[in-house]
Amino acid sequence: MENLKNKTIGSFVAQDYRTAAVFSKYKIDFCCKGNRTVTEVCDKQDINADMLLENVYEVLNSENNGNIDFNSWPLDLMVDYIEKTHHKYVEEKTNVLLPFLDKLCKVHGAGHPELFRINELFIDCAGELSQHMKKEELILFPFVKRMVKTKDADGILSQPSFGTVSNPIAMMMHEHDNEGDRFREIAALTNNYTPPADACTTYRVTFAMLKEFEEDLHKHIHLENNILFPKAVLLEKDFAEVE
Repeated sequence: MENLKNKTIGSFVAQDYRTAAVFSKYKIDFCCKGNRTVTEVCDKQDINADMLLENVYEVLNSENNGNIDFNSWPLDLMVDYIEKTHHKYVEEKTNVLLPFLDKLCKVHGAGHPELFRINELFIDCAGELSQHMKKEELILFPFVKRMVKTKDADGILSQPSFGTVSNPIAMMMHEHDNEGDRFREIAALTNNYTPPADACTTYRVTFAMLKEFEEDLHKHIHLENNILFPKAVLLEKDFAEVE
């Protein structure tokens, strides 16, 4: 048990995504800050590590009814999945949420001034995520696919313009942290997406969509930070060792 306390939060979630629900219950960030060990998190947040690990292992030892083992996927498949599932989701939902939030500000802003800050935060989020995803789709992801293709062909990998894959990955992880901070503020301002008593249908739908957006973003960032990025770094090292 003591050795498991030195295992990172992200590695548990990479092993079985169902454990994310346990960490969420304890308000532990498993995506942006998934590189922290159980001990580090529990010491900082005053959580009983043994109890946390018991909850985690209850999930790991329970029957897995079709949970996807993303950790076993090849990296080129992972890249395609992230683009076609999570990037597409962000693009579609931001186009819906932006006008909804604008409408809430106009109709309910006088009685709920926090809506203006929520709207401001989400506008920033939409703009930053759009640029972030383009950088992944045009720079990082094609290089990951090239590494996989070159490895499969026993070829020689040419050095990219950005030097090493760790450079764009570091930038992407920093931007993930920014979005994590932004949504923590949105969650606080919305009382964890709980609409007020006088909320109309649009108000309730918008908060439900914001909650869903954050949940999808958590999974999106987890797949990159805890699975894709570490494996891309290791794959690049394989080429260096051959040379």
